[in-house]
Amino acid sequence: MKLRNAALALTAASLISGCATAPDRKPGDPFEPVNRVIFNFNDGVDRYIATPVAKGYQKVTPQPLRTAVSNFFSNLGDLTNAANALLQLKVTDATEDIMRFAFNSVFGIGGLLDWATPAGLPKHNQDFGLTLGHWGIPSGPYLVLPLFGPSTVRDGLGRVVDVKFNPLNYIEPATRNPLYVLQFVSTRSDLLGATTLLEQAALDKYSFVRDAYLQQRQARLRGTSTAPPPLPEYDDHGDTGEAPNGASGAGGATKGAPGGALPNYTDPGESAPAPTGASGGATNAPSGDLPNYTDPGDTGAGATPAVPAAPASAPQ
Repeated sequence: MKLRNAALALTAASLISGCATAPDRKPGDPFEPVNRVIFNFNDGVDRYIATPVAKGYQKVTPQPLRTAVSNFFSNLGDLTNAANALLQLKVTDATEDIMRFAFNSVFGIGGLLDWATPAGLPKHNQDFGLTLGHWGIPSGPYLVLPLFGPSTVRDGLGRVVDVKFNPLNYIEPATRNPLYVLQFVSTRSDLLGATTLLEQAALDKYSFVRDAYLQQRQARLRGTSTAPPPLPEYDDHGDTGEAPNGASGAGGATKGAPGGALPNYTDPGESAPAPTGASGGATNAPSGDLPNYTDPGDTGAGATPAVPAAPASAPQ
């Protein structure tokens, strides 16, 4: 009995440890063991370095200034968006991105103020990974990059090209590097609320981040590569002509309506227009069209006196 209990305890312990350290591997994540190691490293850096710095940045920087910094880097990103929109042959989006950059750079004091969005120029978010996906390049396995976080093989290669599109890359290192640090701190400050939600909602942070990232990329890729489905056709295929547009008449048969387009509601027994005289008088109605409802004994005003019938001639 003791040996049996010991064996059961070891089996349960192995199952618990296996569930805690090596969950089922997703088919689209063959690099999961390595990804989890890098994810834990990134999580440690974020927990002990990035998050405290971002919180300190929020405390010492007023909200209007933080918004201005975020707008500045967002304005620079419109050039990357425009380049990728052109590579996807989206001329309208690329034009809007260039107009946003010019508008905010001139009237927004170098992009510190965002006047383009209230002016009706929408913000697009493109990158070279989405451009590759637009042209049918598969995403490949899920990949966690050191410091950069969740990605895929395709998106990881796209990041290399996006660096070439970034205007900061062509500034002197003495100015470029502090701007890169400021951009990272500003972005991390904007995501502090999302980190709190992740801590509260996720049982397995790695799986939660992986699934959320892949679903978000798929949704954005569908938005860049496919047009919305057409609306259903509600036209009556039995209607072979234009709808009548004249004034409605008796039976709805107006001029211009093709024969057979609308059913005929005219009373077959009605062969003449309705009487237009005074009510009670049937003098204008043709004989035989309507029954005679005149009271023979009514000789008052408005009643038409009955005409006596001519006597039949006596036989000779």
